[in-house]
Amino acid sequence: MRIGAHVRDDDPLTAATERGAEVVQFFLSEPQGWKAPKPHPQAAQLRDSELAVFVHSPYVINVASLNNRIRIPSRKAVTQQAKAAAEVGAQGLVVHGGHVTKDDDPAEGIANWRKLFERQAAEGGFEVPVLIENTAGGANAMARRFDVLARLWDAVGEFGAGFCLDTCHAHAAGEDLPGIVERVKAITGRIDLVHLNDSRDGFGSSRDRHANIGAGEIDPDVLAEVCRNAGAPVVVETPGEGQAADIEFLRSKVGG
Repeated sequence: MRIGAHVRDDDPLTAATERGAEVVQFFLSEPQGWKAPKPHPQAAQLRDSELAVFVHSPYVINVASLNNRIRIPSRKAVTQQAKAAAEVGAQGLVVHGGHVTKDDDPAEGIANWRKLFERQAAEGGFEVPVLIENTAGGANAMARRFDVLARLWDAVGEFGAGFCLDTCHAHAAGEDLPGIVERVKAITGRIDLVHLNDSRDGFGSSRDRHANIGAGEIDPDVLAEVCRNAGAPVVVETPGEGQAADIEFLRSKVGG
């Protein structure tokens, strides 16, 4: 099993060495902005390295939104990010499931996700797999509650959408972590990446605040069980000063 971390985007190769990481995830542009990614200075080295590379898309992207000023640039951004991710040899692009407002019908958000995949399929598909990530909050989120996730997957699964499971998000959303791998796979048929994070907040808090393993509210052995059962690359998105210890803990539990 390959285990690594979300690292700084300017020098992921050095960051991986510092942490003993076999997997790296990073941003290719400002996480709170809409600017298109620029060519990465380490693109060739990353493609030629033995690291498993993943790219996280900006947080502002919300494909589900019914607001044209958000949805349309979100669609464009996903396409741009996927192309840039391919240039660094990424195995996938992580995109949050997004949400609609409290007065909107979640079915419309699901329809917007399907339109994204349909339109891109007509253009030959995305250059890397798009991995939809479960989120922690939002009453009308696309990937917070697993009943809604099942409806989303009915709409996009046929296009080869991937799934990224975040343990902190699931905990904060009120989803029990024991047995979660089996429940997710019953819906999506796959887990392509795990964000293995402890949570600073309690079960069902709807808050997305990561903690290093053993420093939060989730039993470390439960996190190790998720890591062991998922059968996918694992990334810790925990505070940087503790990432090497987080990786070592998981390796001690599951090997790799």
